Amino acid sequence: MSGGFGFRRWPRAARWATYVAAGLVVLLVATGLTVVHLVREPFPQTTGRLDLPGLDHSVQVVRDDAGIPQLYGDSVEDLMRAQGYVHAQERFFEMDVRRHATAGRLAEMFGEAGLESDEMVRTMGWRRVAERALAIVSPSTRAALEAYADGVNAYLDTHTPSQVAVEYTVLNAGGLDYEPEAWTPVDSLAWLTAMAWDLRGNMTDEIDRVLALAGHTAREVSDLYPRYDYAAHEPIVGQGAVVDGVFEQDATAPGTRNPTRPPTYDAGMRAALARLRAGVERMPALLGHGDGLGSNSWVVDGDHTDTGAPLLANDPHLGVSMPGVWMQMGLHCRTVDEDCPLDVAGFTFSGVPGVVIGHNADIAWGFTNLGPDVSDLYLEKVRGDRWLYDGRWRPLRTRTETIEVDGGPDRTITVRSTVHGPLLSDVSDDVADAGEDPPGVPDGEYAVALQWTGLRPTATADAILGIDAASDWDEFREAARSFDVPAQNLVYADRQGHIGYQAPGLVPIRKSGNDGLLPSAGWRPENDWSGQFVPFDGLPDVLDPDRGFLVTANQAVTGPDYPYFLTDDWDHGYRSQRITDLLEQRLDGGGRVSVDDMLDLQLDDLNPEAADLTPYLLDVDLPRGYYSAGQRQLRGWDFHQDADSAGAAYFNAVWRNLLALTFHDDLPEEIWPDGGDRWFAVVSRLLREPDSAWWDDKLTTDVDETRDDVLRQAMLDARDELTHRQALDSDDWTWGHLHRLDLHDPTLGESGIGPVEWLVNRDGWEVGGGSSAVDAAGWDAAAGYDVVSAPSMRMVVSLADWDDSRWINLTGVSGHPFDDHYTDQTELYVRGETLPWPYTSGAVEAAGDDVLTLEPAPAQNGG
Repeated sequence: MSGGFGFRRWPRAARWATYVAAGLVVLLVATGLTVVHLVREPFPQTTGRLDLPGLDHSVQVVRDDAGIPQLYGDSVEDLMRAQGYVHAQERFFEMDVRRHATAGRLAEMFGEAGLESDEMVRTMGWRRVAERALAIVSPSTRAALEAYADGVNAYLDTHTPSQVAVEYTVLNAGGLDYEPEAWTPVDSLAWLTAMAWDLRGNMTDEIDRVLALAGHTAREVSDLYPRYDYAAHEPIVGQGAVVDGVFEQDATAPGTRNPTRPPTYDAGMRAALARLRAGVERMPALLGHGDGLGSNSWVVDGDHTDTGAPLLANDPHLGVSMPGVWMQMGLHCRTVDEDCPLDVAGFTFSGVPGVVIGHNADIAWGFTNLGPDVSDLYLEKVRGDRWLYDGRWRPLRTRTETIEVDGGPDRTITVRSTVHGPLLSDVSDDVADAGEDPPGVPDGEYAVALQWTGLRPTATADAILGIDAASDWDEFREAARSFDVPAQNLVYADRQGHIGYQAPGLVPIRKSGNDGLLPSAGWRPENDWSGQFVPFDGLPDVLDPDRGFLVTANQAVTGPDYPYFLTDDWDHGYRSQRITDLLEQRLDGGGRVSVDDMLDLQLDDLNPEAADLTPYLLDVDLPRGYYSAGQRQLRGWDFHQDADSAGAAYFNAVWRNLLALTFHDDLPEEIWPDGGDRWFAVVSRLLREPDSAWWDDKLTTDVDETRDDVLRQAMLDARDELTHRQALDSDDWTWGHLHRLDLHDPTLGESGIGPVEWLVNRDGWEVGGGSSAVDAAGWDAAAGYDVVSAPSMRMVVSLADWDDSRWINLTGVSGHPFDDHYTDQTELYVRGETLPWPYTSGAVEAAGDDVLTLEPAPAQNGG
């Protein structure tokens, strides 16, 4: 996979250090027992007793045979301290890299290769945002953050770098001389900003629309951004309206929408935006993809389940990495009361206290990305140290940042900002010269500022811990009020039989004329945000919907009459409608849904474009024999994309070639189609327009190609491609052979040094699924067939009996290469299997393989 730090751009000293480290790995491999010691030294102690300074009472850590820890303590602070310790045991290198990334300090560890990311993050000021957020979280959240940090630091205080992670051994063997510094509460909060960046919405789409306008009319570009089809794909909330600022699920009301005034973009603007896009794309994979990601979550009430109680499913889709983003864990107060309310289990972020997704003794919840438009790009006219606004030249806000670079000189940058936000275009040396002076601004330049809710300090950490302790719908909603960034779809179920949905998050209200779909002229005040946000009570919510279930999969939240603008860049709803259709089929005639049904639905791999496109492919006249072999595979294909499917292999190869033949001649390379849900909608419409100009190849001047020409050539090219990649006999083709899941460490795993990559990466799983299928193993048609995003975990929660619930993670609990729990869950995940999820104390005890007791450190005698 791409998205690492680009080893070949490293400075000579850093490359030499890595070669030394690689040589060490080779030497250790040759000496057998030495490498075993090197790799095993960081493995955590999971049995016996250990002192943990600061504990008031002992904490038990019970691990099952997958290494998943359940913690039992007598106070929230003891549990937070123990959670920090256990996270550090399993995942500290991941935590350390994340905090360097979110602080703009990767270059301290990885040299010049980390500079571009550091400059972008420093320009946005993520660490500064987290520092301000620490001042506004509640006292109880701050205490939890501090206890968590104390637990992490207690682990660091008693372990050398080589005992913490084998990656430090490799780096230090190469001359880094690195020792981790103490963990702080700000380190935890900064990761929440990184997750918001990964789920930031349509920022890249804003740029792409402008780049597509080069050589095309606005009407032609609109063909590439079709509107959401409400008739075909139902929104999440199909009932209710906003009345007097409050969303009421049984109300109806007319909607209002602000008009759009499309601007005109000259070459200088396009150049600035293109270079900014390239800079954002070069940010490391560990900070997320940003666009094109989705998730599935749905909940069914007890009237429609075989247990008589709700069932809730969730599988968030994120970029793939080693280790995966989640770590399963339980946090249990031995006596649950007002002072110690936690009895929660689920999926955690290493580096962040609490459980992010899961259930407690009373409620269960899941997340999908709401996807509202919470970021806008502003083109600014800049001259020297001033920027133009409302007819006046005003001083830019500036600050300096110094970035330490391992193996090279420090880099000092000047961060410039307007009232809209930081000038991200300053990060690239090339962007300052955008190609031409803005009209009426001699010796000036275009710059690009970012306004984004993620650059505001928020109390999202309060929401995580508040939801963990909530016991009913009202408490859940009250906690969700603080979940400002990133804005999410929250699905809910409780032991009283209720199911619900809540949309929280900061969603800006824009002034008239700015719909956030395109970069705005920053010199015009009418393009500003209003300074107000959609009120929480005006955001959609529903409790116990009439139909008895709720589905969220990044589709439109409400119908077009909703009065507040959330976005026009919804996921197009193929996954959500497929889930809805399958649930309705199951429930038709009084059927009931089981845990196994929910698990099976998560693995549904139907290609949503196949039923539309395949009939056209079957009508194409191909030469008999060699070239028609793929067509023969399609005739018996059921549109499912299991890993062994020859039909899926051929169809997806045709799809990729079709997109290239249709659009690569028309669009700049940086916005070539990725083949996801938007392109399904685009091509489905174009199939009904056989003479559309989009089918014509602009590079051929003597012929006007039509739909049938392109389909035929795509099928011929796909046949040749699969012969080259797989086999001459089409019966030997498989989708999984093309569609591989490779799990890479985003730092050392992208070093370009074979022995180092061998140490940390795990490659080669052949998987089914595909982009916009429910089993959303996404791939980028512009780059290849390898999996770039996937369900990062899967869970199904049974409200009738918590211990009947199931869960699985993309990777194992451990972040230590060669630990038994490094990829043990991956093997199950790829086979579509899940693990039992013990929750009650009896079930946890029965499943427990290892028990570690963390004890208060003995008091030190005074001298």
